[in-house]
Amino acid sequence: MSAQPAEPHGTGYDPDHILSVLPEQYRERFLSDYRAAMVAAAHETWRYRELQQVLKRWHLRAIMYSRPGHDQRAEEARSGAGGPWLEADQVESPFPGRSLADVLAERAS
Repeated sequence: MSAQPAEPHGTGYDPDHILSVLPEQYRERFLSDYRAAMVAAAHETWRYRELQQVLKRWHLRAIMYSRPGHDQRAEEARSGAGGPWLEADQVESPFPGRSLADVLAERAS
């Protein structure tokens, strides 16, 4: 029997790997978030989980930001272009007795 994990894990939340995948325009922001989380974790050990969360979020962002066409899709989402889109009141609400449009409006205020 091997002591190796059943499924090999990639580099995952390794900051060097995140930097290598992350497009240039996001690197300084990542480094700022990462360094702040490291300093906080160094002073208060319970903040180590926050450091792990920062690395997890940036790992996922790096994957998303590095996909071809991401910037265009993000701009289309911001501007409302690239539809077709459904109005919020046309989407089935996960909130019994309340429309999704009402829930979203409530959260926006």
